[in-house]
Amino acid sequence: MRPAGRAETDSLYFDYPHFPFVRPAELEGRAVRHRVAIVGAGPVGVTAALELARHGIESVVLDDKATVNDGSRAICISRHSLEILQQLDVVAPFVEKGLGWTRGRTYFRDREIFRFEMPHSEQERFLPMVNLQQQYIERFLIDKADASEPVELRWQSAVTGVRHDASGVTLDVATPEGEYRLECDYLLAADGARSVVRKALGLALHGEAYEGRYVIADIRLRSDFPTERRAFFHSRALPDTTLLVHRQPDDIWRIDYQLGPDEDPEAAVEEHNIRARVDLIVRDVLGESDAWELEWWSLYKAHTLALDDYRHGRVLFIGDSAHLVPIFGVRGLNNGFADAANAGWKLAWVLQGRAPERLLDSYSPERRGATLDVFANAGKSTRFMTPPSRGYRLMRDAALTLALHNDYASGFANPRQVTPYTYAESPLTQADDGGFGAGPMPGAPLINRRLGEDDYLLDHLASGFTLLHFSTDGRLDAELADRLAMLEAGGHAIDLLRVARKPDDIGALADADGSLFTAYGAAPGSAYLVRPDRHVVARWKRLASGDLDAALTTALGGE
Repeated sequence: MRPAGRAETDSLYFDYPHFPFVRPAELEGRAVRHRVAIVGAGPVGVTAALELARHGIESVVLDDKATVNDGSRAICISRHSLEILQQLDVVAPFVEKGLGWTRGRTYFRDREIFRFEMPHSEQERFLPMVNLQQQYIERFLIDKADASEPVELRWQSAVTGVRHDASGVTLDVATPEGEYRLECDYLLAADGARSVVRKALGLALHGEAYEGRYVIADIRLRSDFPTERRAFFHSRALPDTTLLVHRQPDDIWRIDYQLGPDEDPEAAVEEHNIRARVDLIVRDVLGESDAWELEWWSLYKAHTLALDDYRHGRVLFIGDSAHLVPIFGVRGLNNGFADAANAGWKLAWVLQGRAPERLLDSYSPERRGATLDVFANAGKSTRFMTPPSRGYRLMRDAALTLALHNDYASGFANPRQVTPYTYAESPLTQADDGGFGAGPMPGAPLINRRLGEDDYLLDHLASGFTLLHFSTDGRLDAELADRLAMLEAGGHAIDLLRVARKPDDIGALADADGSLFTAYGAAPGSAYLVRPDRHVVARWKRLASGDLDAALTTALGGE
């Protein structure tokens, strides 16, 4: 919603683009069979298209809108998500425009009771979190997709029907110039919480909806307060309200405030009530005296809902079409990015004949497992932020009261920020090799390490499977080199990334001080096999050439 007299795209800081309708081949009577169709051109859908394009797979993306979504919506991008965007060669504008942060504060009765600091060091290319409004997120991704030949974006194209069988999927599409049918081998449903695809297949989300409602308001305010997460409980100005505040680019501040249990949601989002409440927050809670302007607002309710299965034949659900998670801990969009990367590389491998179709069977257990992990953590945060009963509220307030004078109790206010999920139980992950005292375990994503000026380990990953190999001089023994050559000749090339203490040639990464060896718990001969989405398949304290075949077979869904 926007203030009276302003159109939906009349923003104080963002120029909304207009995406024209372009007649597709189907409306000209030509029969076209697409390899992949994606419904929804939001951040998750376009990320999936770019991931497919990274592996050489064409896709067509359909969306009923003619511009990006309005309002800031999802604003916090995690380090793990930035690393996904780096793989898509689109991260630069995100880092340039976004506001990075590492810490947050929690207040109770206007006193600071807890301060958290997210892990960060010079070994990381990206900060733990970057704030950026969703309009910019979508625009940067769409600009990249427009420049990507394998991606076709179709705007003002509403999907009205979905049929699927063992051979493919057919979509009914309505446009300003008529209706047509679109046929594809596979469909990625990225059409959000009100997914048309999900409803067409007769599927429902299951889980829990919390009673607490929040108003989300964007305002323009010039303030010198640093970029960090602030949470307020029982402030003097709003004694029964939980409040979250985030700084965004362009002097835009995001304010989330809880409605009371007896407040009428419809009345709460009337403009005069929004202005009165926000002004009270700005003046009496945040202590700001400068004038502010109202940009946009919406109403939000916390959910922990998910499909029972994210794959239905040739239809895969990604992002909010598959799951709805609370905003607390900033997990929604970040989990959607991981969905897109996971589904994208697997679909590409299947379509290129590099893996059997059963590889797709791993998508749901991996990503639904990640969702359930989110529910476990975000559910705790949600019950703390929005107690579902009088008993929960009494316990929450008792913990906050203790934290006023006892440091040990302040941890109850920890927001449990999003962390990347480890696919330890995945059918694509091998059991761990003994002897490692450090480094990412099988199923976990690779950890980054600084190699030099503007040079980090993850910068050197290619688009396929990678063997991270440690040695003294960077050389491979002949048997392992022959095995890699045989795999390549058989259509299963593995990119080799060598780390050496004293490399004999410039092809190896130098680790003169041994810090990379130490971080990965490695010794000469150690190795990690890594998937295209940076998750570890297997690791060996000392790799034998025959180990690779079994690990790669496992990673591609084989038996």
